[in-house]
Amino acid sequence: MTKNLFIILFLSVVAVIEAQEIVPISKSEVMAKVTEANLSLKISAQEFVEARADYRQTNAVFLPNITASHSGMTTTNPLMAFGAKLNQEILIQDDFNPNLLNNPAQTTNFATKFEIAQPLINVDGMYQRKAAKSKMQAMALQQDRASDKLVLEVEKAYMQLQLAYKGVSVIEKALKTALDHKKLAMDMFDQGYLQRADLLNVEVRVTEIKNQLQTAKSSVQNASNYLSFLMDDSSYVIYQPNDSLVKNELPIDLQKGVSSNRPDVKAMQLANQAFEAQHKSNKMTFLPRLNAFGSYELYDDKLFQGGANGFMIGAQLRWDLFQGASRFGKIQKSKASLEKSKLQYSQYLSQSKLEVHKAQRVLLDTENNLKLTYLALNQSKESLRIRADRFKEGLEKTSDLLMAEAQFAAKQLAYYQTIYEYNYARAYVHYLTKE
Repeated sequence: MTKNLFIILFLSVVAVIEAQEIVPISKSEVMAKVTEANLSLKISAQEFVEARADYRQTNAVFLPNITASHSGMTTTNPLMAFGAKLNQEILIQDDFNPNLLNNPAQTTNFATKFEIAQPLINVDGMYQRKAAKSKMQAMALQQDRASDKLVLEVEKAYMQLQLAYKGVSVIEKALKTALDHKKLAMDMFDQGYLQRADLLNVEVRVTEIKNQLQTAKSSVQNASNYLSFLMDDSSYVIYQPNDSLVKNELPIDLQKGVSSNRPDVKAMQLANQAFEAQHKSNKMTFLPRLNAFGSYELYDDKLFQGGANGFMIGAQLRWDLFQGASRFGKIQKSKASLEKSKLQYSQYLSQSKLEVHKAQRVLLDTENNLKLTYLALNQSKESLRIRADRFKEGLEKTSDLLMAEAQFAAKQLAYYQTIYEYNYARAYVHYLTKE
């Protein structure tokens, strides 16, 4: 029992060590792995394959339908027995004897048949094919847009990892500063310059920072796990970004709006075309269809033989004049679907424009906020320096020093958080205005 417990504990320790493995990674590496393995992209690709398969099914509008069959029977039915002999080309004069015609002997017949049906004119099918093609093209564009969205998500997740490491760095520095102040406070307490309550306040501050550090490290694990999810990586290691979180200084055009060439916008245009083609297809069901057909047949009284043969070719003009009220209902439904699709396109375009304007304003606001947080960071840093110097000389209260420490750490975290928000706002504007 003790041995088993030791093995379990050893395996648990190994698992924890492996789980804590730190792997450096760059954004380009993440992007490459996501492009290769992300499940959302694979699902999107299969949706396109489905749409392409639906389109290929409409090839039946042009291509023939060819079947082959082999059947066998034995019968004493007068009509079937006479027809079987006739197909086998074995009728003789005696077979016309009324007694044999009315009471034939058991007759065996094997038939091999090759049939072909060739559509010639199928107007509604042509429009169905057009609708399926538009749907396939729309799905391809939706796949492109899904890829763009995933790029944005990767950038966001990678920046979250950068931000998490910045948080750990800031809090570790804050902990070091707090420990230095704690040591100074203990020396002052031993010398009788500091009260016990002030020393306890310093120790409480150290404990708070340690708790914050643990939370920050958990944020690193969470960000790493999300990257693993995006890359479909089940190892769930701890990733460390190769580059630090800095402000994106590349120029960006804030005058750009929603492009009609954006994949999702073009996809909705193609969806409109698909609904329009489907509506026309339903209206064209009132027209006749012209199909050609033919067959080649082999008959014998032995299995898989062909002692006699014959062929048949022909054409059929079929016109379904009335099918209850179903076709009228389908036309009304497809018309409503077409109008709804047009309204949805207008609504989507308007909503996209609204989203672009909002994102651009957020970007400008975040840029301005970044300047203010940077100024506040420098001010809080200088404030902490002054109070720390005065505290060493016994001229500053402990509570004021602790407040300055907390404020400086908070301003650092706020500054890096604002950098993250600014960079993401830029990436989001680019995503919305991309052609």
